[in-house]
Amino acid sequence: MGEVRALLGAARLVTLTGPGGVGKTRVALAVADRAADAFPDGVSLVELAGTTGVAEAVAAALGVRDDTATGSHPGVRPTGLAHRLAGSLRGRRLLLVLDNCEHVAGPVAELVDVLLRAAPDLRVLATSREPLALAGETLYAVSPLELPDPGSDPRLASSVQLFVARAAAAAPGFVLDADSAPFVAAICRRLDGLPLALELAAARVRALGVRGVADRLDDRFHLLTVSGRGRPARQQTLRAMIDWSWEQLTEQQRLVLLRLALHPGGCTPEAAEAGCADLELDVVDVVDQLVARSLVESADGTRYRLLESIAAYCLDRLAGDDPALRRRDLYYADLAEQARPHLYGPGQREWLDRLDVEAPNLRVTLEHTADPALAARLAGALAWYWFLRGRHREGQGFIAAAMALPGARSAELAAWEAGFAMLTGDGSDLLERSRAAARALAAGDARSRWFLALAHLSFGDVAGADGLLTEALAAFQAAGDRWGEAAALAGRAKQAMFQGDHDRAARSATRSLTIFSDLGDGWGRLQASDMLGYLAEITGDYQTAARLHREGLRIAEDLQLWTDASYRLSSLGRIALLTGNLDRSRELHERAMRRAGEQSNRFAEEFARVGLGLAARRAGDLDTASRLFEQSLAWNRRLQADYGVPFYGVTLLLSELGFIAELRGDRAAARSLHLDGLAAATEAGDPRAIALAKEGLAGVAAAEGSHEEAAALLDEAAALRQSVGAPLPPAERGDVDRITAAVRAEQGERASADL
Repeated sequence: MGEVRALLGAARLVTLTGPGGVGKTRVALAVADRAADAFPDGVSLVELAGTTGVAEAVAAALGVRDDTATGSHPGVRPTGLAHRLAGSLRGRRLLLVLDNCEHVAGPVAELVDVLLRAAPDLRVLATSREPLALAGETLYAVSPLELPDPGSDPRLASSVQLFVARAAAAAPGFVLDADSAPFVAAICRRLDGLPLALELAAARVRALGVRGVADRLDDRFHLLTVSGRGRPARQQTLRAMIDWSWEQLTEQQRLVLLRLALHPGGCTPEAAEAGCADLELDVVDVVDQLVARSLVESADGTRYRLLESIAAYCLDRLAGDDPALRRRDLYYADLAEQARPHLYGPGQREWLDRLDVEAPNLRVTLEHTADPALAARLAGALAWYWFLRGRHREGQGFIAAAMALPGARSAELAAWEAGFAMLTGDGSDLLERSRAAARALAAGDARSRWFLALAHLSFGDVAGADGLLTEALAAFQAAGDRWGEAAALAGRAKQAMFQGDHDRAARSATRSLTIFSDLGDGWGRLQASDMLGYLAEITGDYQTAARLHREGLRIAEDLQLWTDASYRLSSLGRIALLTGNLDRSRELHERAMRRAGEQSNRFAEEFARVGLGLAARRAGDLDTASRLFEQSLAWNRRLQADYGVPFYGVTLLLSELGFIAELRGDRAAARSLHLDGLAAATEAGDPRAIALAKEGLAGVAAAEGSHEEAAALLDEAAALRQSVGAPLPPAERGDVDRITAAVRAEQGERASADL
């Protein structure tokens, strides 16, 4: 308000603009009240909403007699009255407030021009949904109230404060608390922070509660009504508020506004023109008129957006079979196909950002279209985008819906749907579905084969991935597809890691990183460098591992690949653990867990949970460690039962729980856990996992007094680790050194006794 008062000091005409219900009148009255002392001849308010006779309304407010000809005519018809008004204002220092000018903007502009010319000390403050377009006019856009930020206290947002105050007045006893805050925040966001809409919604809290109001906002025009007492008709319902603006539009403006409403995420000028191609008009010019009327928001002319309530109003008026819907669907299918190749290579970030902006439009297009060919085009083009963004369930759901349309099913879509289902871990018979999808693929469809292999590797199904990777790599190399070759090599590196073949993993990852770097593909660099970082970790080169994981985290955050960012945070947490910084390790793993939870990625979440368990055990908090490991083991066991394949994480979890049982003195439980771990490791065929289980059994043997057995098991484990070039680095020898010390102490005692 202070800003508007300052403008009045510098400009003679200030117009408050903004959409209906934003509070222009309230701001004008508050400014007039606070500025009254600056106008010794007073402040005069003229309400124009119910009149077309502008000069007559002003004359009545100022007490000036209308001695002109009788009769009613819109505008400044009585020229004599206008000059009489001008004469009455000459020499007076007065503030004239003209409220709700939009429906008579032309006549208001004519009268104000006459008055300002004649009365130099006059100031005019107008409220209008569009400018008066007079020379010297200063515009001030009244913005909706501040919306709650998901990352901050909702009580700080002005929209929440208004809603809570009005809700408490309507429903005594209502308070904003942990239960009500999410619903209040949702109401404020969906009503775009418009004060009138929030007041109408708050009036319903007494009957419905905040959750009931939030749940019914899809039917907002029926919901948001109040009794007529104390409000003009145009403010008694949300629909009436928008009707007031709609009735003042030309037919061309209405048609364009309806088309813009088909884009829930807003749209570019190009999308607006494509959607209005049949109207034979200058779309940008008409949109500019709608922006001037506060019905469309424009971000520097690069993107148009409607408030949600205005869009809902337009969609109510639009026929369900309007041909504009088809044009919109075709536009976004074309956009997705245009984006598809750029998601592989140096344009990755730019096109990920662009698809992020268009995500609401892409979703509504997928939900609307019943054209099988169009749905298949769109789903196929967006599959890699969904993967990169970690939206596995969204991808699986939309691809499945597309394939359900007659004639839309294809081998490629079936493969991606099966791969996404595996990545989420949802459903049944997932491995068989994947195998069936792989068998149906055309010989040259290497990328779909590779994606299925990637899904199998995501939970350690090396056997299932092996053949798919072999076929995909051969096809990529034959076709000269360097991106595909690099992706398959990254998969080979991960497979080799599972199998304990570290030399092959290093060769494959290094070659993959070289190709992806040449291609400028950030996601690919992330995958290859992760394998190299893990290799550095298991050989004890923590400095190199940390550097690679930090670089990976930077790439992931730059590209907003939040699932990948979660894994890199956990990897850095492992390095902090191994270098003795347990507080830092916990912090990194907790950040990783939050990131994974935000993406609903249970695999990444469990990776972080295990890291927290490892940090807890190193800190001596066996209860916390046991609880975390048992949670992860239960989840891994369920997946193992569902998929029928060995999960490599099971051995680690069983071993950790076995060590905890041993430290607690429960040797029977420890032996059972380590034997189960050995069986799982043997089935998986990972020498390092077998070595870990044997080290655990050595601890049990030492605790039972079988020191020769313990020594033999430790020797076997060391040989296994040496066989794959990965002896335990010093930071990971805690349990082995503890058990070795116990064995040597006993052997020393025996030697002394023999003497």
